[in-house]
Amino acid sequence: MPRKVKILATLGPASSSKEMIRTLVETGANAFRLNMSHGSHEETATRHRYIREVEAELGWPISILADLQGPKLRVGVFADGPVLLREGAKFRLDLDDAPGDATRVQLPHPEIFAALVPGANLLVNDGKIRLRVDEVSDSHAVTTVIVGGEISNRKGVNVPDVVLPLAALTEKDRSDLEFVCELGVDWLALSFVQRAEDVLEAKALCRGRAAVIAKIEKPAAVAAIDAILEATDGIMVARGDLGVELPVAQVPPVQKDLVAKSRKAGKPVIVATQMLESMIESPVPTRAEVSDVANAIYDGADAVMLSAESAAGGYPREAVATMAEVTRTVEADHRYQDGLDASRAAASPTVEDAIATAAREVAETVQVKAICTFTASGATAMRVSRERPRVPIAALTPNVGVARRLSLVWGLRCTVTGEASRFRDAVGMAVESAEAVGLAKKGDLVVVTAGVPLNVTGTTNILRVAKVGESLSDRE
Repeated sequence: MPRKVKILATLGPASSSKEMIRTLVETGANAFRLNMSHGSHEETATRHRYIREVEAELGWPISILADLQGPKLRVGVFADGPVLLREGAKFRLDLDDAPGDATRVQLPHPEIFAALVPGANLLVNDGKIRLRVDEVSDSHAVTTVIVGGEISNRKGVNVPDVVLPLAALTEKDRSDLEFVCELGVDWLALSFVQRAEDVLEAKALCRGRAAVIAKIEKPAAVAAIDAILEATDGIMVARGDLGVELPVAQVPPVQKDLVAKSRKAGKPVIVATQMLESMIESPVPTRAEVSDVANAIYDGADAVMLSAESAAGGYPREAVATMAEVTRTVEADHRYQDGLDASRAAASPTVEDAIATAAREVAETVQVKAICTFTASGATAMRVSRERPRVPIAALTPNVGVARRLSLVWGLRCTVTGEASRFRDAVGMAVESAEAVGLAKKGDLVVVTAGVPLNVTGTTNILRVAKVGESLSDRE
């Protein structure tokens, strides 16, 4: 049985050749992440072209996600190199561009000072240094060093306790967004999301050319998750920054809550960051990392992501192979499907959701080998995926862009088909496709869902059980 949980692999210096991209797909990658924080537009275009060439050679759709950098908050420079901040000392952050010392440094972000309040925390250098704000004005903040350490030029700053008056999209992001949308990516991952309005702005700029994934990496986004889920096409649990801005012990329950909420909303959810971190330098992961990947799968994630492991590490193929093997092993465990069944959300009172629920129930009541769903926009296939059925799902669409986008979604085996003019023809295409991709064989039963009129978004209203191999006249 095909894997249901998808693997998203980041491309980078270790995985940018066409040969390696093909190897990663054949090993188990379903989608690729283009990290716009690194590399030129020319390099991004080359990687995109290689993916599409591999896709054409292998004959199945591959999803491409472009990940925008977002705002980067950093301190300025120091006059005499790194300085040591000692616990209990006072340290000033200000707009003055003069090189810093052990008492002060530039923080060239007036928006931060506008939002800070006494008692708020500032985290520097991935949270290694913690500063508590004692007093603040429009141009500076005086802080007390709560957790000391070495600080050096242009270290990153996190502000976990307040919502910053910053847009999620910088000028660089806007340029990158337009470039990748014209290039033809399927998903756009938006960094620095704090509110639903950030997502809506990105979607307006995309104009339907790509679906938007909101990266949940800030406490403000966690607090606003319901509104963000309503606005976005999917979410990414970006545990790197979450682990900096939240107490680290809170990250696992937050991850579980985000996955559960996303599943309930019927939006795909990716779990990302440091999943197999040791495989950057080792061909074998740690047992803790394997358990981490497995837990994300048990929670019901649509996809798990590799970052530096596939982009810059020494063992990109082995990292994908490991993730694929963990996924297959978890999916074969009865507790996995039992857990999905127990945590399934109630269907909404719509015809489309009722058909999706009925398709799963029929498939689990009768000896059905697959659910075949015709989808014009992808919405019907995602509704069936939301049900987390025990049988494979064949998503059939005449739109190659929809097929590519759906390739990141749990359980969907996507196929580009011709347009059917009659439901009878749609049934024929469904059973032939299920047989062609190995989901069913002659004599097996499959569930077919579609809408009449065909090829129109939002019309799913028919469910049919069909037998593979029966003649068209038998389907009347």
